[in-house]
Amino acid sequence: MMAQTHESQRQNNPQTDRRQPARTEGERESGNRQQRAAMAMPTFHLAPDLPPVSRLCFGTMTMGEQSGPPESLRLLDTAFDAGVNFFDSAEMYPVPQRGETHGRSEELVGRWLRSRRNRRDSVVLATKVAGPSGQMTWIRGGPTALDSPNITEAIDSSLRRLGVDYIDLYQIHWPDRYVPMFGETEYDPSHQYASVPMEEQLEALGKGIDAGKIMYICLSNETPYGLMKFLELSRDFQLRSKILTVQNSYNLMCRNFDAGLAECCHHERISLLAYSPMAMGILSGKYHSPEDSGAPDARMNLFKGRYSEGESRYDLQNPKLESVVKVC
Repeated sequence: MMAQTHESQRQNNPQTDRRQPARTEGERESGNRQQRAAMAMPTFHLAPDLPPVSRLCFGTMTMGEQSGPPESLRLLDTAFDAGVNFFDSAEMYPVPQRGETHGRSEELVGRWLRSRRNRRDSVVLATKVAGPSGQMTWIRGGPTALDSPNITEAIDSSLRRLGVDYIDLYQIHWPDRYVPMFGETEYDPSHQYASVPMEEQLEALGKGIDAGKIMYICLSNETPYGLMKFLELSRDFQLRSKILTVQNSYNLMCRNFDAGLAECCHHERISLLAYSPMAMGILSGKYHSPEDSGAPDARMNLFKGRYSEGESRYDLQNPKLESVVKVC
């Protein structure tokens, strides 16, 4: 009420009005949109030296493959105008991954940042270094390992594609050791292989922080053991305060986080970045419509047979899955 009274007094005072710079109708509407977005989008203080981040983080995994440049730039504009200032990418994106499109998602984010000409600190950028694969030969030969040279090169390449001087959250996309992930749930110790020590990874990431190239170290597709081991070792490198988040799948049909990581994150003050909150779009119901099984350009249809994670984690033919979708 006090603000409304003050505003009405200002409007009724001609002398006060003359002191206000004239604004065009477009400028007024733009200001109104930004004000509405700021009021509508909840924010969260992720770290003391980062701006408050929107609780919704915009993922760019499909940009450059399923979404072309014009559509991708429009989506980024729409998200930002709605109050989203938190954007996530990865060096291997878009997916399904292939050499011809490698790095396009980061490049599109960089192109969008340049076109908006916003202050760098108006957005929080997260991206990821690929773990060992052996299949993506277009990324440093595999990649073969998550060692110091690979991490250093990956950071520099992401900075170049994004067109920025620093990355706010730099994530290890998946561990350099065997863990059940991307739809797997049971641990099989016979799958373990010789891996790069976490100490070497932390040292390389710490050098990235010292050089001003990255601000925070983050994990992804991690286990309770992996998170706690990284936190333990980080103290030897004076990096404990620099480990900030873990990004794992979390939705109504994938609740692995609740089994052990939730307790670790709570006590260690690590934030969860939940990816695939709509289970790759399945929870929207678009694949279980009475009329059809979804639009031809829907992700699970467009890339059928090429989306190993989605197809191993979510069986669209499973009657139980359809029952869950109906509840949603």
